[in-house]
Amino acid sequence: MANRQQFIRNFAIIAHIDHGKSTLADRIMEMTSTVSDRESSAQQLDDLAVEKAHGVTVKSKAVRNYYVDENGDEYQYNLIDTPGHVDFNYEVSRSLSATDGVLLVVDATKGVQAQTVANFRLAKEANLTIIPIVNKIDNNMADVEGTIDQILDLDVDFADQEILKISAKSGLGVDKVLEAIHDRIPAPVGDDNAPLKALVFDSKFDPYKGVVAQVRIFEGQLTSQTSQLFFASQLSATNKEIGIFAPEMLTMNKLSAGDVGYVVTGVKDSNAIKIGDTITNTDNPATKALPGYQAVEPMVYAGLYPKNTDYKELKIAIEKLALNDAAFHYEPEQSEALGMGFRGGFLGIFHLQIIRERLLAEFGLEVLTTMPNSTFKLTLKNQDEPLYVENPIQFPDWSKIAKVEEPYVHAKMTLPNEMLNDIMRLAEGRRGILEDLDTLGSMVVATYLMPISEIAYDFFNELKSVSHGFATLSTEVADYDYSDLVKLEIAIDYVNIDALTMITHRLKAERMAQNMVNKLRDLVPRKLQVMPVQAIVEGKVIARENIPPLRKVAAKGSSVSKKQQQLRRTGQSKSNIELPQAVFDALLDLG
Repeated sequence: MANRQQFIRNFAIIAHIDHGKSTLADRIMEMTSTVSDRESSAQQLDDLAVEKAHGVTVKSKAVRNYYVDENGDEYQYNLIDTPGHVDFNYEVSRSLSATDGVLLVVDATKGVQAQTVANFRLAKEANLTIIPIVNKIDNNMADVEGTIDQILDLDVDFADQEILKISAKSGLGVDKVLEAIHDRIPAPVGDDNAPLKALVFDSKFDPYKGVVAQVRIFEGQLTSQTSQLFFASQLSATNKEIGIFAPEMLTMNKLSAGDVGYVVTGVKDSNAIKIGDTITNTDNPATKALPGYQAVEPMVYAGLYPKNTDYKELKIAIEKLALNDAAFHYEPEQSEALGMGFRGGFLGIFHLQIIRERLLAEFGLEVLTTMPNSTFKLTLKNQDEPLYVENPIQFPDWSKIAKVEEPYVHAKMTLPNEMLNDIMRLAEGRRGILEDLDTLGSMVVATYLMPISEIAYDFFNELKSVSHGFATLSTEVADYDYSDLVKLEIAIDYVNIDALTMITHRLKAERMAQNMVNKLRDLVPRKLQVMPVQAIVEGKVIARENIPPLRKVAAKGSSVSKKQQQLRRTGQSKSNIELPQAVFDALLDLG
């Protein structure tokens, strides 16, 4: 090991939401003089407005700190921040892959909770050194000894080390954390003279510089103006600049094995740089990439349409947003009811919510969002090749379909033991099949095989509600499997509204249909005439309600004639149906 690497520590902080992860990061940066008191602010590593609003980290970030120990030796502390929501689980695993150890923070007023266990398991699977820390010990509600007992239940190895007791808010005990980082977390190892291997654990798009990748160097050296090769895309490019975050971007001449920093790749296509990819030198490439890379595939799809604005403004905004969020996929689509818009692919419902809020906060655009859905695999009669459908509108007529399959995930839920029955009822009500049941300390880990469509809507929120916030969810993509799915179409005033088309299980279709027509009856703006709302499955109307007129018909002679009704039925007198966002928001609750 090079002498230089002995003074480098790469670590992350992991915790349940609101247990003090961001606060501890703030204290570490202050106590190592990375930021001054004047520059200091809460949640310093969360620079997106939506991150501060939700109190959840969405994007991984890294910052270099310098710590001087009692012997006068200066250490380079590379703190890599991690996302804190299930939708960004892949980014968490990539961030942990760039570290050599983690600080496991547990709130003394709440004890070990589900996300604590889930993050602990991720760190354990990555073979990282784990330093347990009890936070908020100065709170009147703190149960420090009880929390320590829960931490010891997680791993018997914790009994052999000191469990640190701190208050991240006041800074009490944080100096012990800084000492423990260089005492317990191993220094990186890597040959400076070997072919370059650098892990991309995050990326963002700069309108002037192109894609800026955050990297951890495992082998070799990275210098500016060197030709680099990206393993996943086999793309070659000459980087324009390299450096570190301190916490602002600071240009460097060289990054060597063990370092964490950024690379201005010079690539203008944001989709060309994948999180988890390996960078090597074009002239002297490594023989194989670092392990663990997988392409990030959208879990759910939904339509995004302009509201009170034009299509061009939305197009420009979405293009800019996609450049800064490589996990967000989009393509143009057109709806008869909503006009020109986009079909967006998202990691989950929370990711969809973040995109909507960023469009409003950063571009001042409100959008209409249609019902989310997943990708379906169809086997058609007299055809061997399967058909993959992302948009329910593209579903063929039911008479042409031989079999429908949908994607499944392994849903791993971590929860307190006493809540197991409630969680099992919730999962089985969403067509979940129990695969594994395990215990970890006072917590239970239940793994279910579940369709993505059943967890895409409000499953995560319902899980939080049933468990009072004590359960967490992580998912791993499984394969496609057969499901008895049907296409549920909605007609308003005898006109099919394509934006409301959805795919649902046959056993749920009738309940969903009746709930949908009831919601639409109350939410769709009224016209002068009565407008029927019909739910149609396989050519049959299975539910119907009438949207009442703006006023009652004054006299019998002013009622809608049979000829007018017939014209509306045949589509010759299509009325302009206004669909406010409240319609789509209400339908999300029907999942």
